[in-house]
Amino acid sequence: MKIAVVGTGYVGLVSGACFADVGIEVTCVDIDQKKIDKLKQGIMPIYEPGLEEIVVRNYQSGRLHFSTDLGEAIQGAEVAFIAVGTPPGEDGSADLKYVLAVADEIGRKMTDYIVVATKSTVPVMTGEKVRATIKAALDKRGSDLPFAVASNPEFLKEGAAVEDFLKPDRIVIGVDDERAEKIMQRLYKPFQLSGERIIYMDIPSAEMTKYAANAMLATKISFMNDIANLCEKVGADANMVRKGIGSDPRIGNKFIYPGVGYGGSCFPKDVKAIIKTAKEYGYDLRVLQAVEDVNDDQKYILASKVKSHFGEDLSGMTFAMWGLSFKPNTDDMRESPAAVIIDELRAAGATVRAYDPKAMEEAKEHYLFDKVTYCKDAYDACVDADALLLVTEWSEFRIPSWDAVGKLLKNKVIFDGRNIYDKKYLDSLGFVHYGIGAK
Repeated sequence: MKIAVVGTGYVGLVSGACFADVGIEVTCVDIDQKKIDKLKQGIMPIYEPGLEEIVVRNYQSGRLHFSTDLGEAIQGAEVAFIAVGTPPGEDGSADLKYVLAVADEIGRKMTDYIVVATKSTVPVMTGEKVRATIKAALDKRGSDLPFAVASNPEFLKEGAAVEDFLKPDRIVIGVDDERAEKIMQRLYKPFQLSGERIIYMDIPSAEMTKYAANAMLATKISFMNDIANLCEKVGADANMVRKGIGSDPRIGNKFIYPGVGYGGSCFPKDVKAIIKTAKEYGYDLRVLQAVEDVNDDQKYILASKVKSHFGEDLSGMTFAMWGLSFKPNTDDMRESPAAVIIDELRAAGATVRAYDPKAMEEAKEHYLFDKVTYCKDAYDACVDADALLLVTEWSEFRIPSWDAVGKLLKNKVIFDGRNIYDKKYLDSLGFVHYGIGAK
């Protein structure tokens, strides 16, 4: 079986490599020639655990190919996945220009029946726009070649994407063509050998499922952050509350950890997009608007705690920051709380000594922070800093040498943005510990 995957970003590259790993012939297509050349050399555009190994192995085996030629890639392919970016516009809506540009090129260059499936996160009714775009391109050619459109949203977690793809908890496929359904069923058969995981539905429902899933997870995060902020005011401990409600199977213990807000490429963009979609249909998603508002405010919490302790004017002060990526096991800094915290500290006159195991090159290349020194390790970041801010809960930050940290810092003050440290233990060592909603 042969397929094409258009877009070699996070979704496209992981999907293409994992399909190849089960024996499918895959061509990943991108318009960026430098990116394609680097992939052929085994140089990844993103950090994702296990991705480099699976890409290199399948490229060397001849199952995974990289190209800038979409027309060549779809020759003989049964499915073409669209996995290009859908960045938010100024009004919060998803920008579909890249998706529709791919659809147009497929319509201009296809020579046989093909299933065109959107992997990108797209608003409801995008499938119809893709269909109309392909049909218009075929009409210009005077061609009546048959094709089908499908929606196959991804549910990958950054930091565990390869495992998620190879061992999915569910596969959602929106389709309205029997031939296309059989092709998609055959494509995904290797991923469901231990049980039936495919959920078939109509295309609009599949498109909505992706947005609804991310919106629900974002809601849990903002809800818990809101409760944590109230806990501080009433003298309750958010960590205890989390354990109490998380033990209820109707709620569960995932995505209810208080912190400094969610970030990344999915939740912020998708919450905005579904809110905008609702407005286009004359409906206000009031709960999700509150989710977004709480999250925006939560990113300022840690900097506010710093100012409450040291004063509004931080001129001449230096702060150690552990973590820049929006979550562990990724170098993704999109919508990261770290960027907001750094901006707040710098605006108050402070400088920052930052360390992240994977995201520092991303920060240097795309964020261009001044007043920030990127350090060789976590302890180097603490040298002569007035306090330490934990922003991303990388494993290597979980049990540091507090004796070393205490000697390197000017003040034994910890601002724990992810509640990963034991306050009582740190108190016994002479540290002042500030968590999120923690007593």
